[in-house]
Amino acid sequence: MTEHLSIVLSQMTQSVGDLAANAAAMREVRARHGGADLILYPELQLIGYPPEDLVLKPALAERAAALLAEFAAETADGGPAMLVGSVERDEEGHLYNMVALLDEGRIVATRRKYELPNYGTFDEKRVFAPGPLPDVVEWRGVKLGLPICEDGWFPTVCGHLAAQGAEILISVNGSPYEIDKDDRRLTQVFGTRVAETNLPLIFLNRIGGQDELVFDGCSFVLDGEGGTAHRLIDWEAEERVTQWTRSADGWRCEPGAIAEWDAHPADIYNAMVLSLRDYVMRNRFPGVVLGLSGGIDSAICAAIAADALGPDKVWCVMLPSRFTSQESLDDARGCAEMIGCRLDTIPIVPAVEAFDVMLADSFADENVDTTEENVQSRIRGVTLMALSNKFGPMLMTTGNKSEMSVGYATIYGDMAGGYNPLKDAYKTTVFAVARWRNAHVPRLSRNPVFPVMPERIITKPPSAELRPDQKDEDSLPPYVDLDRMLHMLVEEEASVDDVVARFGFDRDAVARIERLLSIAEYKRRQAPPGVKLSTRNFGRDRRYPITHGFRTA
Repeated sequence: MTEHLSIVLSQMTQSVGDLAANAAAMREVRARHGGADLILYPELQLIGYPPEDLVLKPALAERAAALLAEFAAETADGGPAMLVGSVERDEEGHLYNMVALLDEGRIVATRRKYELPNYGTFDEKRVFAPGPLPDVVEWRGVKLGLPICEDGWFPTVCGHLAAQGAEILISVNGSPYEIDKDDRRLTQVFGTRVAETNLPLIFLNRIGGQDELVFDGCSFVLDGEGGTAHRLIDWEAEERVTQWTRSADGWRCEPGAIAEWDAHPADIYNAMVLSLRDYVMRNRFPGVVLGLSGGIDSAICAAIAADALGPDKVWCVMLPSRFTSQESLDDARGCAEMIGCRLDTIPIVPAVEAFDVMLADSFADENVDTTEENVQSRIRGVTLMALSNKFGPMLMTTGNKSEMSVGYATIYGDMAGGYNPLKDAYKTTVFAVARWRNAHVPRLSRNPVFPVMPERIITKPPSAELRPDQKDEDSLPPYVDLDRMLHMLVEEEASVDDVVARFGFDRDAVARIERLLSIAEYKRRQAPPGVKLSTRNFGRDRRYPITHGFRTA
């Protein structure tokens, strides 16, 4: 009977759909740990997660099955066994999210995911069929329970495995980042599973960005009493070797390093950096271009881009109009110099004048209003897209969640672009992140400098500068108040009366914000993707109809 096990947790990134690259990376991990007994890989690591409708292509499942067979054959070399997450198709054509234990040249066992998440960012029931309650896997004299991600978020699967005599629970995951989710996974969810079963548990998660999702790692090992034996680093790849010994009281994991996970707002900033880096690099853009206005949103986006890609891959463009202040010009220049990136200036005045002439007859009897303001924004969007098209860098958008919530953004103007790291960051979050970055260098940075923007960018009143002396608060409540309203309306799905009861705001003011939130849905539907930070991001989480008539006030 096996008395000792060496188990490697491979916290690693992925490339959805690039089976060859994923397989090569997994083989490299195995080659580095030839003396281990078992190597663990994250959920669906062979094909990438989430695969969405890509997994419906028959060729993907066929190639995954062929690679899994190759992996199994390779374990005949006497090296480590492998626990591999992949997809499986049965004879009736149903697809399953599964894990396969490979050892001694064969597939020892497969287990299918029982609990399929179908909320928020997840829609696994769209593409996968649920497996049966999984039995334990007996391997080298050890009874392993293999809950897959969501299987561990509810008591049913782990309780079933414990009743079958499981000795160690191994949960492989594709658990995306949300604010405070690292602690929730450790204590509230998997800590509870350990308390219910009295079994040691391995939680393995991946890292890296995938479109709107970013994975933070934060893998760990809990002993049978709920104590933390290991904590892996957040945001970065790590291969942690854990040593296990059978005792009279069950399997014990020798304690190891307890990594410190990022606190706020460092975790938010690293989520933005990693997601942008992987999005740009995996879509093979040579870099990014963005409009640098002298305001806080574009300044922090420039800093994020330089940290993600390096300052040599960040091209900032100042696009002044006749309303642009000298202060903004100076602040934009100061920001670019601090970051160390390229800054060009392309005045939009000639284009604005051309549009004034073009539209003079049509607008002859109309007053100047937001139409003319939006023309300026759209001219900037066209200009930046022209640079992107001509030279190849991806255009970043820089609008925050507060603005996107209430439609304080110009469709086909400042919303034009390929990716937005601030899409799920409220304005108050943007201020917090900017203050933090001005005083710290993030661990993931490829541009280890600080500060990254003039202090005045953070302290001056926000303005779009589309008319004389314009301030955001001319059209919106103060951002501290607005974000409190929006957090309740969006994250909590609260009513106007709920918001008023909690904060005492004027009811008509809250009702106006609810109305703006509703009528801006068509804009958000056409916005570029951006990293998910909260429990209710615009995109995969919050899927509202564009056309609807419901209001709570």
